[in-house]
Amino acid sequence: MTTSGTSGLLRKLEDVARASLLELFFDVVFVFALRALAQQLINNLTWSGAFQTLVLLLAIGWVWSLTARVTGELNPRRPAVQLLIIATMVGALVLSAAVPEAFGKTGLIFAVTYLAIQIGRSLFLAVLLQGHELQNVARRGVIWHAATGVPWLAGAFTSGTVRTALWTLAVALIYAARRFNYPLPGLKRLAGAQLPAGGEYMADRNRALFVIGLGEVILAIGSSLTSRGFATDQTVAFVVTFAGTALIWRIYLFRAGEDIGPAIQASADPDLLGTLVSYAHLVMLAGLVVTSVGAQLVIDDPLGHPRPATTVTILGGTALFLAGRTLLQYLVYDQISRSRCIGLLALACLLPPMLLLPPLINALAGATVLTGIVIADNIRARRHPAPISPPGPHRPSNT
Repeated sequence: MTTSGTSGLLRKLEDVARASLLELFFDVVFVFALRALAQQLINNLTWSGAFQTLVLLLAIGWVWSLTARVTGELNPRRPAVQLLIIATMVGALVLSAAVPEAFGKTGLIFAVTYLAIQIGRSLFLAVLLQGHELQNVARRGVIWHAATGVPWLAGAFTSGTVRTALWTLAVALIYAARRFNYPLPGLKRLAGAQLPAGGEYMADRNRALFVIGLGEVILAIGSSLTSRGFATDQTVAFVVTFAGTALIWRIYLFRAGEDIGPAIQASADPDLLGTLVSYAHLVMLAGLVVTSVGAQLVIDDPLGHPRPATTVTILGGTALFLAGRTLLQYLVYDQISRSRCIGLLALACLLPPMLLLPPLINALAGATVLTGIVIADNIRARRHPAPISPPGPHRPSNT
């Protein structure tokens, strides 16, 4: 149901598949967010530091995802919508600035800003969308984000392992709530049709998020080269790390990256598949953040003394990307290519010997694995000009 007061707020059907300039402006903030996450990781290059970075990535990714869904449903030309997005941008900038010390002195700033963005957006929409069925989604969002505010704020007043555990709980709760369409006792469960935009629009927005991740890797490579200069070993490291980034782009784009939209539209549960596709992109985004840190480590000291943390970072970023990309292929085509599985296995086998070799050789090994996958993709494309199975009809189960 739509009232006359909200009809002008909704995007026209023909505009839903295209991102507006306002949305692209909003995306720019997340280049800074990913840069901050990379800084948090490189300052805490341990397993616990990596896990903390993951928690922060999931929180920031959730801000981006919900905002993308809102802009997919609402008319970006309306002043109220523009105000909402710009306010979210301001909040996202503060949130990102708090990331490097989020598990230290800026923890309270991070938690309060995150909750202000999420609860504030939902409250604003609950008022703006009076009389429309999407108001139910906004109201549920207020309740669920307020509930997760308890562990967020409790964690902000603690430190160390306790803060990590409480914030992990908060992130897990909100992702689980979204998976089950924000369930509330005594209220009918939301249908997928009542949730914000999916299909080709969300496919396009997820591709945009991946490009933002690539932008962070390029920024890390360029910044490191600028700070370290153009010595021979740094120049070689630059070529190898950039080549690896280009190979990641090529592997992402090959078929599944282009067929996300049709797969979502053909699914028996488009909203669920769209959500799972977003999760696959978050895995790949995590890989790109780790890859950007690895690129910095390679260019800063290409022939330096081997360190386990450096080797795991360099090869781990590639492995995370391949894992997310393999999941995406399964979601789109309901099958997995052997080349990506072989690539993951090769990275695992390479890890022990790479622990004894300098960063540049580690990066070269990872790029070699990616090159093998690209070659395998090109061979498969020549043998099978069309996808082995069409995009869809993959029908993920609710169980």
